[in-house]
Amino acid sequence: MSGGPAVRVSIESSCEKQVQEVALDGTETYVPPLSMSQNLAKLAQRIDFSQGSDSEEDGVEGEPRDREWGKQEPEEEEGTVKFQPSLWPWDSVRNNLRSALTEMCVLYDVLSVVKEKKYMALDPVSQDPAAGKTPQVFQLISKKKSLATAAQLLLKGAEKLSKSVAENQENRRQRDFNSELLRLRSQWKLRKVGDKILGDLSYRSAGSLFPHHGTFEVIKNTDIDLDKKIPEDYCPLDVQIPSDLEGSAYIKVSIQKQAPDIGDLGTISLFRRPQKTKAGTQPWHVKLEAAQNVLLCKEIFAQLSREAVQIKSQIPHIVVKNQIISQPFPGLQLSISLCHSTGEKRNQRASPEKPKPDDHLYVLEHNLHQMMREFHKQQLSSVVMPHPASAPFGHKRLRLAGPLAYDKAEISSLQQSEGLLEKIIKQAKHIFLRSRTARTIDSLASRIEDPQIQAHWSNINDVYESSVKVLITSQGYEQICKSIQLQLNIGVEQIRVVHRDGRVITLSHQEQELQDFLLSQMSQHQVHAVQQLAKVMGWHVLSFSNHVGLGPVESIGNASAVTVASPNGEFAISVRNGPESGCKVLVQFPRSQTKELPKSDVIQDAKWSHLRGPYKEVNWSRMEGRNFVYKMELLMAALTPCP
Repeated sequence: MSGGPAVRVSIESSCEKQVQEVALDGTETYVPPLSMSQNLAKLAQRIDFSQGSDSEEDGVEGEPRDREWGKQEPEEEEGTVKFQPSLWPWDSVRNNLRSALTEMCVLYDVLSVVKEKKYMALDPVSQDPAAGKTPQVFQLISKKKSLATAAQLLLKGAEKLSKSVAENQENRRQRDFNSELLRLRSQWKLRKVGDKILGDLSYRSAGSLFPHHGTFEVIKNTDIDLDKKIPEDYCPLDVQIPSDLEGSAYIKVSIQKQAPDIGDLGTISLFRRPQKTKAGTQPWHVKLEAAQNVLLCKEIFAQLSREAVQIKSQIPHIVVKNQIISQPFPGLQLSISLCHSTGEKRNQRASPEKPKPDDHLYVLEHNLHQMMREFHKQQLSSVVMPHPASAPFGHKRLRLAGPLAYDKAEISSLQQSEGLLEKIIKQAKHIFLRSRTARTIDSLASRIEDPQIQAHWSNINDVYESSVKVLITSQGYEQICKSIQLQLNIGVEQIRVVHRDGRVITLSHQEQELQDFLLSQMSQHQVHAVQQLAKVMGWHVLSFSNHVGLGPVESIGNASAVTVASPNGEFAISVRNGPESGCKVLVQFPRSQTKELPKSDVIQDAKWSHLRGPYKEVNWSRMEGRNFVYKMELLMAALTPCP
């Protein structure tokens, strides 16, 4: 109504929440409503403490207050009558705050009067001296009680702190133990039996039949003191292995022959673990690997001992404690030993002398490692599934024994299988025979300078067979004199010699046979060299023989001879060379140049004077030249007529 007084109307906002954000999918995010404390803080910010609370000040401050409240309303027409508004809602709060300020001011004044003597002086009242002692005793007792209470509180706090630190360390150790256990489980087989955690070290999953259980137990390491500092190499997990698997073990294989020709062949140590460990390796991992290595060495030695007793040979094998002794060849001893030492014994005993690098058989070690790894594989895959499914189990060739009518010998050959010890003995024989062959060739090459003998060993060899190419040449005449080329195939018990023309000669393991054969070949080389040189020099080969039936008998092989004639036929040279007798050179001159021949009454015609006369031996040691072929070349050049 325009004629009535102005009435203030309070309008309350609706309860709808304001929209803060609208997402792309249409979801609306609202502004949360203010809590009671937030609303109170918002209203308290609007308090004006500069205004008075007395009624007298209302007249003075009425105008600004009316002006402040009047700004919120639009002025109406000038003719309207303005009524006084109601009291401010926060007047009571302002009045209480002002009264509190007044009381604080009074308290400040009282304290100033008590503290500063210029306002008021307080004199003490005289008391009885006997009554003054009692409060000091009470004061001491109260101080003692208060100190005891404070000390008790401090002790309780320290105990709680120590318990919390111990619990934190225990929880940390438990977490570290679980992580180490997870890492151990990723590398080794574990199973839980009751309240224990057990692991497996054996090779049963790979086909092993060794009766040792190979079980270890995983335990928690509680040897460390929680009050002390934890070392860097601390591990919360530890393993407990059987006592018979502690320490280190390896298999020692040695081939010995006490003879001046070759001596000891060498010694190898199989599955010997290095003493130095890599940085960052856990102690339980090192201990488990060493224990598994001991178990493997024991299993292999048990298998070798079983085969040594079962194998029937001309010279029986000897098994004594942890050593197997066999004799592959007469005078040759093969020793296989199991060396197992614990940490205490190893520290007490002095370290043995290290073998020289030249005394180590790397080839045998590599081959034996391969055989050891294949042993478990053969055990695991020994049973072959039949094809077709209706066929019986067993070897594939045995299934064909009935349809193909195999006899007893063929069936027994199929059932025989070569053991681990037999393979080691065969390799030892081959190693010995190869070393003896190399030693024989080297001794001949160093002892005999003319002709020269060269050996070219093949890098690609079999486990039981090696090959070497032997060339017999003369220095400076390699392109002319290369008729002797031998291929030696060294086996287990014999040596096969293949000549250049395809002839094959089989030699035994005896060293003397190989030495005699090479000496005879070197003797034949000299005669072949004279034959090749005669062709180059233009001389004529009259006769040639590798096996001469005349003259002294050679104890080693046979002597060989060749006879060549000069281009014009006037001179002839006859060469006879034997492995033991050596070289003998004879020269035949024409009759016209021979003055020692007596005149014959029977031969009167002049044509018979062109025939050659008797032979004369050449003092070969006084001939100039660095080798036999060079001396022969000089002799042929001297006897060749000038054109």
